[in-house]
Amino acid sequence: MPDSTSTKQNEKNDSSSSSSSSEHTFDAIIVGAGSAGLAALREVRKRTDNFLVVNAGLYGTTCARVGCMPSKLLIEAANAYHRRHTFEAFGITGSDALQADLPAVLRRLRRLRDEFVAGTVHVTDELGGKSIAGKAQLLGPNRVQVGEEVFNTRQTILAPGSHPVLPKPWQELREQLGDERILTTDTLFEQTNLGPRMAVIGMGPIGIEMAQALARLGVQVHGYATKELLGGLSDPSVNVELRQALEAELTLHIGDEATLHAAEGGGIEVQSGAHRVVVDQVLVAIGRRPNLDGLGLDSLGVELDKHGMPELNSHSMQVGDLPVYLAGDANNLQPLLHEAVDEGHMAGINAMADEPKCFQRRTPLAIVFSEPGAAVVGQGFSALQKKSEEDGLQYATGAVNFERQGRARAGQRNDGRLCVYADKATGRLLGAELCAPAGEHMAHLLALAVGQEMTVAGLLGMPFYHPVLEEGLRTALRDAARQLDVQAGSDLAGCEAIGAPALE
Repeated sequence: MPDSTSTKQNEKNDSSSSSSSSEHTFDAIIVGAGSAGLAALREVRKRTDNFLVVNAGLYGTTCARVGCMPSKLLIEAANAYHRRHTFEAFGITGSDALQADLPAVLRRLRRLRDEFVAGTVHVTDELGGKSIAGKAQLLGPNRVQVGEEVFNTRQTILAPGSHPVLPKPWQELREQLGDERILTTDTLFEQTNLGPRMAVIGMGPIGIEMAQALARLGVQVHGYATKELLGGLSDPSVNVELRQALEAELTLHIGDEATLHAAEGGGIEVQSGAHRVVVDQVLVAIGRRPNLDGLGLDSLGVELDKHGMPELNSHSMQVGDLPVYLAGDANNLQPLLHEAVDEGHMAGINAMADEPKCFQRRTPLAIVFSEPGAAVVGQGFSALQKKSEEDGLQYATGAVNFERQGRARAGQRNDGRLCVYADKATGRLLGAELCAPAGEHMAHLLALAVGQEMTVAGLLGMPFYHPVLEEGLRTALRDAARQLDVQAGSDLAGCEAIGAPALE
C-alpha cells in the first residue's frame, strides 16, 4: 500500500528495537497493532508504562487499510452512481449522460483510506521504542522472541489479526498471471483500474458487498457461492429477498465449487459445474484465516485443537489459566471490528488485573452493507430452530414485506423483508433477520431492543414517526404480537393497523 506513514513507522521501529534489553521484564507485551491490539494498548497504558507492542507487516489496522473503510468508500460511490436508474421515475431526465470513472473512484478511495490509516498509525507512532516492527514468536507464556531478541513479560496479549484465504492452486495461478489478476480484499483497493469482467468467489458479507458495488459501477460481475444461504443469513424467506436483489444486478452461480484456469488471450476461465465464463480478474472472498502460523502457540503447554487453537474463555479472552490473552480476528470467534475492539478491551484490562474477570458480551450483530441491507441480530432463525427442536422453545415470527410500505415506495426502495422473532410465552424479542431498506439502521434499533430485553409490546409502545421506514418494523412487530400467548392490554402497544398503506 502506498502509505508513507506506515513505511516511516516500520523504519523507525526497526532502528529502535535494540533499545529494549532482554534482561528487562515487561508488565505486558502486545503482539499486533490492529483494532484489538490498539484497544488492549489503551487499557494497558492506563495502568503501566512498562509495556511493548510488537507488530508484523503494515500498520494501520485491517479495518482502515483493507476492510470496513475502503469497502464502504467503494460502496458509497457505487450506490451514488446506481441511483441514476431511479431518476426517470422521479421526473428527472438526463441521467443517460452520467458515467463512472473507475480510476477516479479508486483514487478517491485510496486518498480517504490513507487518511483513516494515518489516524491509526499515529497511535503506535507516538510510542517510540515501546513499539517495534517484527514477527513475534512465543517461547512460552512469559517469553517472546522478535528477530534475534528475546523479551520477558509478565502478561502476553496476542492480537496478530488475520489474512485472506487463497487456496494454493489459486496462489500458483496468481504467480503465473500476476497479482493484479487474482485479487483479495488486501489487494483490490490498490488497483488503479479494473477490467470489464470480474468473478467474485464467495458470497459472504464481503463478497456480496464488493460484487454488488462493482456491478453498480459498470463491471460485469459473476458471483459464486457453494451454499444457498447468502451473507450469513439463515432465514430462507429473507435469503430469497437478498438473492433476488443480487440477481437483478449480477449473475449468480450457486451450488458447485468454482475452479480457476488460465484462458487463451490472458483471461481467467472460471468453471462452476457445467457453467464456464472467462473474466479479466477474480476477487477471492472466501474468508480470512487467523495469523497463527509461526506464533508458537505450541510453546504454551496447552492442548491445541485441529485448527491449532488453544482453549479460550470468550468472556475473559484468557488462554486456559495462563497469563496469555488472545483477542480479535486471530481467535476467529467473531471477526468483526466492534467485537475485536471489545476483546482487546477485555484482554488489556485482565492482563493488568490481579485476577481476570469475565465480561458480558454485546448482543450479536452482523450487517451486510448491500442494498437492501442485510443483517442478523441477536438469535437468528437457525439458532432459534435449534432451540425449538432441542429445548422446546416456542417462538413467534413477525414479518413484513416492504413492497407496499409507504416511505419505501416514495423513495423507490420498496424491496426486502424483515422478520422478528419473539418468545411466545413472554413476548420478549429474541432476534431478527432482515434484508430491507435502511437495514443497517433497523438492525441497530433491534440490537438495542434485544440487548435491553424489551418485549414486542414494549417496542410497540415506542413512538414511530410517520412516514419513516421504521413503520415497516412496526408492521412486523404487530404481526408477532398477534401470535403471542401474552397480550399487551389496552395501552398504545395494542393499536392495530388502520389498513391504509399510506398510513402504515
